[in-house]
Amino acid sequence: MQEWYLEYHIHKDRFGLLGDIASVLGMLSINIVTLSGVEERKRGFLLKTDDLAKIDTLRPLLSQVENITMTALRPPTLLDRLALRHGRLIERDYGEYKAYKFTRDNLGILVDFMGEHLRAPGRQVMGIRGMPRVGKTESVVAASVYAGKRWTFVSSTLLKQTVRTELEEEEFSVDDHVYIIDGIVSTMRGNEDHLRLVRRILRLQAPIVIEHPDIFVRNTEYSWSTFDRVIELRNTADEEITYENLRHGM
Repeated sequence: MQEWYLEYHIHKDRFGLLGDIASVLGMLSINIVTLSGVEERKRGFLLKTDDLAKIDTLRPLLSQVENITMTALRPPTLLDRLALRHGRLIERDYGEYKAYKFTRDNLGILVDFMGEHLRAPGRQVMGIRGMPRVGKTESVVAASVYAGKRWTFVSSTLLKQTVRTELEEEEFSVDDHVYIIDGIVSTMRGNEDHLRLVRRILRLQAPIVIEHPDIFVRNTEYSWSTFDRVIELRNTADEEITYENLRHGM
C-alpha cells in the first residue's frame, strides 16, 4: 500500500463538502489514514492505496467538486506529515538561502521538524536565526531529545559562555551526537584552537546546528551553501532579525 498526500483549498465551506470528498475516495476504495485542517481554508488527507490508477482517476474527479481547488496530490513529504500532525503549514522562503520560518507559539512543530532531520544519518548542517531569548538553543536541545541523540555544545551562551578547544574521544561518536555551534561566540570569542575544532566538526558526517549563521558566514570562510537548511525563529511573524546592536559593539 502506497501513501499519498491530498490537500485542497476551500473557497466556500458548504454543508456536506467533506462528505462529498469522502464519498469520492470511498467510491475508489482509497483509504483515509489521517484527516486534518491545515491552515484556515485548507484541508489535508493522508491516503493509502495499492493502485496508482486510482490516483490518476481521483485527479479529474476532484476537479469537478464545487467550492474547492486541489493544491496537492503526491507522495507525502516530511512537511506534509507535520502539517497533518500540527494543523498548520510551515512557511518557506527560497531567497539567499533555503529558510523555514517559525514563531514562538509554534515551537512544537519546530521541534518535530528539527528532530526528524537530526535523527537522519549522515552529515547535515542547519542554521538557526533569531533574536536573543527567542528559544533557539532550547529548541535545538529539545529536537536532539526527540531524535534520541546527545547534544554537544562546541560554543554556547546557554548557561555560561562555552568556547571549547577539544572534545573527548567519545564525543566524536557521530551516530548519536548533535553538535551545536554559536556563530557569534565562535567567531568573536574563539581562538585559533577553537576555530580548528569547529572546522574539524564541520567535516564530520554528523548533524550540526549553527546558531547565528549570518555572523558565522560573515566571519569565516564558509558560505550559505554550507547549510542544508536555515530556520528562522521569531517572537512574532513580523519581527525583524537584526544584528545592529552587535555591529555597534564590534
